[in-house]
Amino acid sequence: MNHDADGAELLTIGAFARASRLSPKALRLYDELRLLPPAHVDPVNGYRRYAPAQLERARLVAWLRRLGMPLTRIREVCELTPDTAAEAVAAYWAQVEADTAARRDLAAFLVDQLQRKDTTPMTASATPLTMRYAARTDRGLVRAANQDAAHAGPRLLAVADGYGPEGGRAAAAAVSALQHLEDAPAGTDPLSALEEAARRAHRDAPTADEATGSTLTALLRAGSQLALLHLGDSRAYVLRDSGLFRITHDHSLVQSLIDEGRLTPEEAPSHPQRAQLLRSLDGSSPFTPDLQLLDARPGERYLLCTDGLTGVVPPESLQEVLTAAETPEQAVADLIALAHAAGAPDNVACVVADLHPADAEVPAA
Repeated sequence: MNHDADGAELLTIGAFARASRLSPKALRLYDELRLLPPAHVDPVNGYRRYAPAQLERARLVAWLRRLGMPLTRIREVCELTPDTAAEAVAAYWAQVEADTAARRDLAAFLVDQLQRKDTTPMTASATPLTMRYAARTDRGLVRAANQDAAHAGPRLLAVADGYGPEGGRAAAAAVSALQHLEDAPAGTDPLSALEEAARRAHRDAPTADEATGSTLTALLRAGSQLALLHLGDSRAYVLRDSGLFRITHDHSLVQSLIDEGRLTPEEAPSHPQRAQLLRSLDGSSPFTPDLQLLDARPGERYLLCTDGLTGVVPPESLQEVLTAAETPEQAVADLIALAHAAGAPDNVACVVADLHPADAEVPAA
């Protein structure tokens, strides 16, 4: 068979490869996967021949491979109408951009961490540290009650954002469950201690007829290290000379949609399900916090906050305030003022802490 049903001469695999910009090896693979089967296979010698009409699909496959699209997804796109295929490609590329942005932020943080390990003397990482800190919650300008909670102490920083009928009590209980860690004995594993305290809070979370629970984001200082525990969409940031880094990832429906490329970061604040959490302290769902151990350095400034702040104040404004404020007390006041200026539609909780060498003179408020 040397012609297709329309009378057009079939192309050898070599000619079809040149025309489609796909290698013969790739064409054999796509045949095995039934993504691009040839129009005819000689039953005697196995030679593959392709119809000229297959070039359009082959070129689409080549372009999608250049985008990095997985073969299983390419097969799905190739079966769609042109308009629907265009939407699928746009959604895939949005996902790539979201993944790239997330990896870029993580890469920047890791590069900064590694550079600091390489350039900072070993004695600096072992320098005894102390913290100056401030915490504040605010009802905002719209909500009738304040369901946020915050704590700042010599060793522990925490914020929680309650939801549901008993949300205020859930947030207060979550933070309260950690406060005994301020007095944990020397040598205590900070990550294990933080995880166990939060696990108890999760197990003992108040229940109600409707869904009730709380986010929880906390840092526990142990020597020159900070243990981080995170559940929900409250956030933690660190300000260094190299910039402001976000060190948590939201456990929310809108963040998952961003991660999947189905929503842009710009669309997230107006999404009707922006408050829906995928992880929290609620006493019923699995307890799956993010846990991380960070190397702390003198001069760093940490921010823990609920989404009442980050939902209305962009990262660049957070960095401006954190850079300019002379003390944690001033930073907390200025951040809440920014939320008010943006309408403060939700409760706000902020904790700001500065790390200093233990023997250094701490600036006055």
